[in-house]
Amino acid sequence: MPKIGEQRLKNVFRFLEGIKVFTLDKLVSSLSCSIPTARLKLKQWKACTSYNKNSRYYAVPTVPRFDENGLWHYNNIFFSKYGNLRSTAIYLINNSASGLSGSEIGDFVRLAPRSFLHHFRNVAGIHREKIEGVYVYFSDDPDRYKEQLQSRLSILPPPVKLFTDADAVVILTALIKHHDISMEDIMALPEVRERKFSPVVIRQFLDHHGLLKKIPTTRP
Repeated sequence: MPKIGEQRLKNVFRFLEGIKVFTLDKLVSSLSCSIPTARLKLKQWKACTSYNKNSRYYAVPTVPRFDENGLWHYNNIFFSKYGNLRSTAIYLINNSASGLSGSEIGDFVRLAPRSFLHHFRNVAGIHREKIEGVYVYFSDDPDRYKEQLQSRLSILPPPVKLFTDADAVVILTALIKHHDISMEDIMALPEVRERKFSPVVIRQFLDHHGLLKKIPTTRP
């Protein structure tokens, strides 16, 4: 196949800018080239790939106008400056103030959570934890995780069951007796299970007294 001339490449590039998004087939027909050659041009142009529609759509890098979250959409085709959906979700989660629930991630990326969350159960870079019956995704960096968790707990409604003085003594005694006790360990204590406290209630108590930062980060 003859080499594609520079002027032809420039003309096609301008054409692609005009139509905003395109498929690989469209590029092949526009350049009258093979699929491998078209893929090479996408790489050389550093074209963006859609994170929905099975990654079938592309945009040359001069077209997208990414918002403050690094996202851009054209009609119902979505793009991210961070690449695929997984990389985008990891970025959004790590840069959120309070972690993100599945529905909150879905709101950002404009996709139904059930269509992608099953891929995020064990992903490097994020930590999933159930808060009040809802999975919330946090950074897996220990310090960032604790900041996000404290922020998440601070926006929750007050717990239905408040600690009595006796309840507080049980938790504080556990912290004193057991060095570096984790939340899982606290929840497993017979005296805690007897009182049927939820992890959120305990975390809110610890956060209120500035003790949450002393609880080791654990991952399910």
